[in-house]
Amino acid sequence: MSAVEITPLFGRRKYWAHRFGTAPFLPMTRAEMDELGWDSCDVILVTGDAYVDHPSFGMALIGRMLEAQGFRVGVIAQPDWRNADAFRELGPPNLYFGVTAGNMDSMVNRYTSDRKMRSDDAYTPHGEGGKRPDRSVIVYTQRCREAFPDVPVVIGGIEASLRRVAHFDYWSEKVRRSVLIDAQADILLFGNAERALVELTHRLGAGEPINAITDIRGTAFLRRQTADGWIEIDSTEVDEPGRIDPPIDPYLMEPSAPEQPVAAPVTAVTETVIPVVRLRRKVKTVDRDRSVIRLPAFEAVRDDPVLYAHASRIVHAEANPHNARAIVQRHGEQDVWLNPPPIPLDTKDMDAVYELPYQRVPHPAYGDAKIPAYKMIRFSVTIQRGCFGGCTFCSITEHEGRIIQSRSEDSIIREVEKVRDTVPGFTGIISDLGGPTANMYRLACKSREIEAACRRPSCVFPGVCPNLNTNHNPLIKLYRRARALPGIKKVLIASGVRYDLAVESPEYVKELATHHVGGYLKIAPEAIAEGPLSKMMKPGIGTYHRFKELFDKYSAEAGKEQYLIPYFIAAHPGTTDQDMLDLAIWLKANGFRADQVQAFLPGPMATATAMWHTGRNPLKKVTRDSETVIVPKGHAQRRLHKALLRYHDANNWPMIREALKRMGRSDLIGNAKHQLVPAWQPAGTGGMPAKDAPVVAGAPRRARPGQMLTQHTGMPPQPRLGSKPRGRR
Repeated sequence: MSAVEITPLFGRRKYWAHRFGTAPFLPMTRAEMDELGWDSCDVILVTGDAYVDHPSFGMALIGRMLEAQGFRVGVIAQPDWRNADAFRELGPPNLYFGVTAGNMDSMVNRYTSDRKMRSDDAYTPHGEGGKRPDRSVIVYTQRCREAFPDVPVVIGGIEASLRRVAHFDYWSEKVRRSVLIDAQADILLFGNAERALVELTHRLGAGEPINAITDIRGTAFLRRQTADGWIEIDSTEVDEPGRIDPPIDPYLMEPSAPEQPVAAPVTAVTETVIPVVRLRRKVKTVDRDRSVIRLPAFEAVRDDPVLYAHASRIVHAEANPHNARAIVQRHGEQDVWLNPPPIPLDTKDMDAVYELPYQRVPHPAYGDAKIPAYKMIRFSVTIQRGCFGGCTFCSITEHEGRIIQSRSEDSIIREVEKVRDTVPGFTGIISDLGGPTANMYRLACKSREIEAACRRPSCVFPGVCPNLNTNHNPLIKLYRRARALPGIKKVLIASGVRYDLAVESPEYVKELATHHVGGYLKIAPEAIAEGPLSKMMKPGIGTYHRFKELFDKYSAEAGKEQYLIPYFIAAHPGTTDQDMLDLAIWLKANGFRADQVQAFLPGPMATATAMWHTGRNPLKKVTRDSETVIVPKGHAQRRLHKALLRYHDANNWPMIREALKRMGRSDLIGNAKHQLVPAWQPAGTGGMPAKDAPVVAGAPRRARPGQMLTQHTGMPPQPRLGSKPRGRR
């Protein structure tokens, strides 16, 4: 693939409005604009989150970045969406509205994995729920159109990014169109969109019409037909249906066949109206930059699960920005066109983005109101983006990519000092130095050529790639320098540690256990059985035990009593009742008692969601006869899987006893140490009224602190328009 010319993120001439200087806070009202001397905003950002001027909040990061380019940026945070009045607060923007649901997909934010409405919202003052609508991107875009019909609308962030093509929507139990169609926005930005947003904004500022801007990486837009000069490839020619032989590594694309035309299409999709040039597998290297892969149309993937799984496989295969081709998918009479993913930021640009003049506190309009998400991250520092783990249930890789983008050590240290010196309430403890994963800082492929050509979705599954540099020394050096700063008492690591990488560097585990754990360290085995692990693309439980041995050893040498807290997923595709029973037995044998558990949540665009919806495995070539996947969908089965994770909860015992009898494992019912649940039922538990329940001694013991474990959905909790989702994985 030809080299891509990259303009440094802050390498363009500033827009004329830079003369207004830097705003203390991006304005949220007309009165604030007047104080700044603004007659209008160039860009207005609409978000489903409260406005916190901190780089972990997407609107702050994007707003400050555009401000540094010379644009006047206003913010409309958590507007009343029931009419358009709130969207008129700042007047019409000169260039566009930028719309995002916020740091979380609005449906994940508002509903549990059991589709129950949540009562709270961590990104809202006082944690109050109900301050954003379902499918916020669609609703906010509609209100922007009502307020000012002639103003362009740009959508982005995690909700738009992961819904950029036809996708299965768990909450409506159907395949939905690209959000670009439903929102009727002018353009969609996906992934880490700083580069795309800066270029788009400058070009709009120069007077270029938005519908003429179709060449920016990381953007999706609508068009009626393929532009001249493009070579279309049917997706079924990229991954041609046929017999599957057992592969050594099922996560790689099949070897390429000779470059020759195909006389007739193999696919059964007939909806496409535009003539398609059929090539087998690939085109010549010199033609890759003008090649576009046509996915089965929305109507086809909506009606055919096999084609949906196939399309999911193709989208994930075209994710490496150094070799990805454009993708197009027909929706009725329009095409949704996706340009290749954005080129990751280099260290210089990463430093510049995170060292913009953030106030690092909520906007003064919120007064003394507590915003739970801010409280959690106010003393944390982002050190990198991206994740090459490729876990199928997680959306980080789909949004951020698998190429790690790291900040310089000096930049991180400067931010730690800024937190120490300026953030109210700082007590000397940095709550996290991390990112999507704690220990991928500065890790990358040993060869740029191999990295540019690679199509594997994971660098660590089924094992750590021999081409991956796993040297943790830069991270160890960073930890040591940060904790040596005057006024810093402790530096904790709260981001999830990738333990299969950590065992490659015992020195890192020693550093972590000795200095950076506050008693408990959260890690994510997710499962112990091969069935679900192979569908998650997670390492075997043996790797967990190797990490635990190192962690326990170095904790003991440091004279500390510290515990690992593992996460597990209930009801993930590939999981049988027996798998969950084996996990429950393992938990009891290892002394773990789950505090909270949650069943798998099928987030849009995730590979595991394709498995959930289709019952097929898109990690391998998808055909009518290809591998099927066990999917624990039924409500009763999902409840059982969650109950087995909380085997110690007496309210779950009746359900577990019934399942054990059905599975022929009545031997696990009783009071012996090796048995899972007792035969007796404590008064007032398991749905039995207290007045009718037998009073039996010997209620289950309470777990010690440190024996608790929680679970997560796999959806990144802090995605953003053009920025990174941070938090546990």
